[in-house]
Amino acid sequence: MEIFSYLLAALTPVNLMLAVLGVSAGIVIGALPGLSATMAVAVLVPITFGMSPEAALILLGAIYTGAIYGGSYSAILINTPGTPSAIATTFDGYPMARKGDGDLAVTLSTMSSTAGGLFGVLALVTLGPLLATIALKFGPVEYFWLAIFGLTVISALSEGSTLKAFIGAAIGLLLSTVGLAVVGGDVRYAFGSQFLLGGVEQISALIGLYCIPVLIDLVAKPDAHLQAPEKGRGLRIAEGFGLMWRGKFNALRSSIIGTIVAILPGAGGSIASLVSYSEARRASKNPEAFGKGEPNGVIATESSNNATVGGGFIPTLVLGIPGTPPDAVILGALLVQGFRTGPEMFGANSAVTYTFVGGLLVATLVMLPIGLLIGRYAFKSIVSIPKALLVPAIAFMTIIGTYAIRNNPFDVVVMVVLGALGWVLCRYGIKPSPIVLGLILGPIAEQGFVQGYLMGNATGSLGAVFFGRPLSMGIIALILLSTLIPLWNSWRRQHPKEALS
Repeated sequence: MEIFSYLLAALTPVNLMLAVLGVSAGIVIGALPGLSATMAVAVLVPITFGMSPEAALILLGAIYTGAIYGGSYSAILINTPGTPSAIATTFDGYPMARKGDGDLAVTLSTMSSTAGGLFGVLALVTLGPLLATIALKFGPVEYFWLAIFGLTVISALSEGSTLKAFIGAAIGLLLSTVGLAVVGGDVRYAFGSQFLLGGVEQISALIGLYCIPVLIDLVAKPDAHLQAPEKGRGLRIAEGFGLMWRGKFNALRSSIIGTIVAILPGAGGSIASLVSYSEARRASKNPEAFGKGEPNGVIATESSNNATVGGGFIPTLVLGIPGTPPDAVILGALLVQGFRTGPEMFGANSAVTYTFVGGLLVATLVMLPIGLLIGRYAFKSIVSIPKALLVPAIAFMTIIGTYAIRNNPFDVVVMVVLGALGWVLCRYGIKPSPIVLGLILGPIAEQGFVQGYLMGNATGSLGAVFFGRPLSMGIIALILLSTLIPLWNSWRRQHPKEALS
């Protein structure tokens, strides 16, 4: 019963106000390309120094929750993920908006984000210590296989040609090798430039590959950016709830994936949403509808990436290991407040922990009405803005957002160059999503492989290191399934008589 009293402490007027303000600010920041959830939390950390620990954590957690969800707005309305976690939301969210269903896509995103967020918070309360213990068993080799598993999602991202999707992923993997090696520090493909020593900044690349081609097409094509919605259609809440109910197992599966991936340090919401999207497409009776405006695609990605909020706090609070980059910033704020993570957080400091969890629960719930309200006007505003104003506004936001990441003008150059390259590749059927996937997963796969290889050489058992652990074998089994099942389904569609016999 003591736990419930701590949870109810989050309902004080001050904590409620902080939750509402944090979610609102997070949504606005997350919707702007380049201004990630990590940046939103980091910028506002100094404000919390004079607050009580509970209030500080509630504010930061609410900002984090709102920012992860806010990334879906730009993903749906301008095909540019506001945050890396919203990459997969562009696959079906933007096609829905192109067909005039952007209001429904935003409503589905809001409902799915709320459902996934609630699941993540409940997992944090009930399974935190257990899941954190499992996460400790992941070593470098498991991270390598996890990255390879993520790369198998490419088969789900291929729009027409799987070969072209893998070519895009290869380009992304090559881009991920620019700069200093993650293990050993060797300089690669820097061409004497000090700016390239730090590698290709992922957010800059993401903004360029997704946003610049959209801007070029907006200028080149005379037709409207999005179809205007029918008058008097409103929020389409009833329709959204109907789709959510029919996709409830999809939302649950995606929330579980998001929570599990979040407890693995360094994995993050982008991998979680991509894996969830792949699984949703694989389990669907109409997989060919994905990528063309399928509501279940939006449900899968948004349920998953918001589940990473609560899931990421599991290793952060229990082990002191940040599950995601925003968790690292919040962990720093905790240390400034004089708190040490670990078993104490659920023991001596349980009042602070459970009040924070209650605040996170409240923030997730208030995100539903706030998100629906903002989303209603966001879609109508974007549709009604003339291209002569929309294109310069988006271009300005992308430049400012890219520069603000590291205060480095060279990142803007990288963004523009990769954007132009992305537009050319799109003309030949190579989409940006596999490129971004390769760029994100490349360093994870490289670091895991090199460390595993060094361990294998040192112990004289290279095969046992990569293939001798139960967790590794489990992930390898998933890799084989995710690779063979699409091939089997494709063969079955081409040879229905042989499959039946």
